[in-house]
Amino acid sequence: MPKNSLNASLKGADDIFSTEESRQEQQREQVQQIPIGELFPFKNHPFKVLDDESMQRTVESVEQYGVLSPLIARPRPEGGYEIISGHRRQHAAQLAGLDALPVIVRNMDDDAAVLLMVDSNLQRESILPSERAFAYKMKLEALKNQGARSDLTSPQVAAKFRSDDAVAKDQGISGDTVRRYIRLTNLVPELLDMVDEKKIAFNPAVELSYLDESQQRDFLEAMNDTQNAPSLSQAQRLKKLAQEGHFSYDVAFAVMGEEKKDELDKVVIKNDTLRKYFPRSYTPKQMEDTIIKLLEQWQRKQQRQNER
Repeated sequence: MPKNSLNASLKGADDIFSTEESRQEQQREQVQQIPIGELFPFKNHPFKVLDDESMQRTVESVEQYGVLSPLIARPRPEGGYEIISGHRRQHAAQLAGLDALPVIVRNMDDDAAVLLMVDSNLQRESILPSERAFAYKMKLEALKNQGARSDLTSPQVAAKFRSDDAVAKDQGISGDTVRRYIRLTNLVPELLDMVDEKKIAFNPAVELSYLDESQQRDFLEAMNDTQNAPSLSQAQRLKKLAQEGHFSYDVAFAVMGEEKKDELDKVVIKNDTLRKYFPRSYTPKQMEDTIIKLLEQWQRKQQRQNER
């Protein structure tokens, strides 16, 4: 083989390998230091970032060691970066006074970004029912969008594909459980907060989600007036009454005011009755405290009279 041909062959091989190396380098993710002011929360992020004890511990860790695990973000068309994973770390860094954060920047479409955002947050130990509900809903819609695109080439496979079951499989639960969580997104915010605060149990809340907004607000008023949390059977009856067109505040009050086996000794006084005796500015807690004090005074008076 002529020498020139050998050189040409070697040069061609060098070009091939260098091109492959540069291609891999481009694909390899780099951690960048991004100014904290250029990082923005994910649109409709379903997970709450709270200033609780856990956040305080995170802030103390960031102050001592910095942010050890990089955030994941994607470029925004209008500038800056949308956080996909790392909202709590970003908030802790703000509280700790950091100017920049380590970030892996990825170019991702909306559906892929949603799936990564949800999956990275669902690994947390403590997740509120409302967070889980909206996260499952977002993931379900993203999977459906991806399934819609696969329709074009594989209609038979797409027809058999159930996105809610795919969400469930990832979480180790049933598809029905995913669907029941997603039902909670139909609750008005006040009722959903009560589910998070464990004032309303999960299963009754799912049944109440079938009431429309006006009916839910009537129910909420009846619940407050009777000072009762709904049992599963009560919520199921209210759902059926609503479906049959027989729902109203009075009906909800009657159902919620029923005596339960564990509440036979409970006294219920409607808020409207109590409001006659208290300033409008009084909260239910202030009203309760005042009533207890008055009852204690009455009890001491009765004891003194009995001792005479």
